[in-house]
Amino acid sequence: MGEERLAAEGAEGAEGAEMNGLRSEPDEGLNRLTEMVIGAAMEVHRELGPGLLETFYEQALCVELAAQGIAFSRQVGVRVFYKGTPIGESRMDIVVAESLLLELKASDGHSPLHMAQVLSYLKTSRLPLGLLINFNVPVLRRGIRRVVRTRSP
Repeated sequence: MGEERLAAEGAEGAEGAEMNGLRSEPDEGLNRLTEMVIGAAMEVHRELGPGLLETFYEQALCVELAAQGIAFSRQVGVRVFYKGTPIGESRMDIVVAESLLLELKASDGHSPLHMAQVLSYLKTSRLPLGLLINFNVPVLRRGIRRVVRTRSP
């Protein structure tokens, strides 16, 4: 079995495109879903703008996803293991269609800790793709990071 790897990039392209391994892009259906979710997040940002608490953006994005008929779950628990022993549970903000992780932030820029959180969630949940979305930016596209869970051969 190949070692699990993770890759990250900005929403506009491959700035920081790959981390330690061969990238295995998600299928076209998941990419289309990702575009729809980004559109929903942009609508929320257009309506609310930057400067609110993360919980408001999470609630508004859930309203928007539901209005668009996009299946999602909110505050999804994921068990964390250490050498096969469960050591606790963490919560992912939103999981769309059981395949796309959304980690929402409302902070000054992306920090390495935010990216580490998304990478850890993808690894523990085994979801193929994640979006780190920071709503506290003037233009939302600059606040989105796409993160792909990959495997090396």
